[in-house]
Amino acid sequence: MLKTNLLLLLLLTFHAAAQQFDTAIINGRVIDPESGLDAVRNIGIQDGRIAIISASPLQAKSTIDAKGLIVTPGFIDLHSHGQTPENYRFKARDGVTTALELEVGVWPVPSWYAARTGKALINFGASSGHIPAQIAVMHDSGKLLPRDEAVRRAPTDEEQRAILAHVKEGLDDGALGVGMGIAYVPKDTREQILQVFQVAAAYKQPCFVHIRNGGPVEPGVVDALQEVLADAVSAGAPLHVVHITSMGLGQTPLALQMIEGARRHGLDVTTEAYPYTAGMTDISSAVFNPGWQEHQGGITYHDLQWAATGERLTEKTFELYRRQGGMVAIHSIPEADVKIAVADPSVMIASDGILDNGKGHPRAAGCYARVLGRYVREGHVLSLMDAVRKMTLLPANRLGLQNKGRIRVGADADLTVFDPAHVIDRATFENPAQYSEGILYVLVNGSLVVKNGALQESVAPGRPVRRAVHATS
Repeated sequence: MLKTNLLLLLLLTFHAAAQQFDTAIINGRVIDPESGLDAVRNIGIQDGRIAIISASPLQAKSTIDAKGLIVTPGFIDLHSHGQTPENYRFKARDGVTTALELEVGVWPVPSWYAARTGKALINFGASSGHIPAQIAVMHDSGKLLPRDEAVRRAPTDEEQRAILAHVKEGLDDGALGVGMGIAYVPKDTREQILQVFQVAAAYKQPCFVHIRNGGPVEPGVVDALQEVLADAVSAGAPLHVVHITSMGLGQTPLALQMIEGARRHGLDVTTEAYPYTAGMTDISSAVFNPGWQEHQGGITYHDLQWAATGERLTEKTFELYRRQGGMVAIHSIPEADVKIAVADPSVMIASDGILDNGKGHPRAAGCYARVLGRYVREGHVLSLMDAVRKMTLLPANRLGLQNKGRIRVGADADLTVFDPAHVIDRATFENPAQYSEGILYVLVNGSLVVKNGALQESVAPGRPVRRAVHATS
C-alpha cells in the first residue's frame, strides 16, 4: 500500500511538473507563514490561483526567475484610507495586494464597491462605517472625518436609531465588519458605542476601532482600552484595535499587555501598528480639541507637520489650519515603542495610509518595505518569517480569508517577490510620494501589476473582498 501511494504521488508530481501553467515563479526562496515553509521552490499559477508548489522544474507560458529573491504572500493592509488609483499604485510598489478601509469604513457600501469593481490595480474592501453613517445622519460637513455637528454633540435617540440602521445596511451588503472612530465622535455616549458593538455582534463581525483617548494622562489609553474590551465582552463582538502605538505612546507595552491578557482569557481581540514615530489625521477633527497636547504625550505645536507643505506648525499656523482643515503629521510616538509593537508577534502591520496628489504620510507608500528593510534587515528587530506573518497570515485570519495571506495550492495567486538585500522605503514626511525599492514583482490574482520593479500599465486585476451575506442571529 505504501509503495502504491508513493508511486501515485510521484505520478501526480510528474504530471504537475509536465503541465504548462499560465505563470511560473522559479528558484525563489518561498516563505509561507501558515506552513512554516522557508525553502527554494517553484510556484505554478493557473487561472489566478496557486496550482503547485514544487521543488521540480515547471513549464509555463510566462516565467519569473526569482533566484536570490524572496517570494511571499501578497501583503494585506487592513487599514488603508487611500482607496484611489493613486494610492493603489504606491501600495502595489510596496508589495500590497489587498488594501482595506476598515477603521473609518464606508457608507453606503454598494456604491463604494461598484465604483472600484473592474477598475482596481489591487484587491479592495471596506467595513460598514459608523463614522460615515453618523456624518450622513447628523449632516456633518466633514468628508473622511467629522468636523462640526457630529463633534459638538451626541446623536439624538432618533438619529442613533438611523445610524445603527445604516451600519446594519452595510453589513447586509457584505461589508467586512464595522468601522468605528470613537475619538472622532467624542460626545457619543458609552451606551451609544456599546450599541454599535451589539450590531456587530448580531452579525458575528469584528469592530475595527480607533479608541476614545490615547496617552498617559487620564482619561487616556488605559480607560479607552477598558471601554472597548468591556464592550466586546458584553456584546460578544470580535475586536480589532487600530494603531496601538499612536494611542499607547509610552504606555504601548501596558496596552499590549492588556490586549494579550484579554486574549488569553478568551476574548477575540487583535491589534496593529505602523513602523513610524508619527501619526497623521485631519487637524479640524476632534483629536485636536482643547487638551490635545496632553493626550499626545505632551507635544508642542512644533511637533505637528502640515502635510501640504512639510512645514512645522506654530500656534498661529495651527489656528489657521485648524479652521481650514487638512492632514497634519503628529510626531509623538517613541521609537522604542514602535520597536516593541513591530517585534510583538501578535501585532499586525497596517499602514493607516492616505495620499492625495502626492501629499500625506510616508506610511501610505513605504510601510511594508520599511518593516523589511529597516526593522528586519538593518535593525534585527524581528525575523523575516515573523514580519511576513504580521503582513499576510495574521490579517487574513482576522477576516477569515482562507485563500489569501498564504502560499498553498488553491490559494489566490496574490504574491510579492522582493530582494531582501535591497528592499527599503524611500517615502519621507517632506516627500511621501516616493515608491519603495527592492520589490520587484507583485502579482494580484495571478496577473503582474509590478514587473522588474515597474508598474504595469492598463491592468486592473484587483477584486472586491466582500463578506458572504448570511442572516443575522
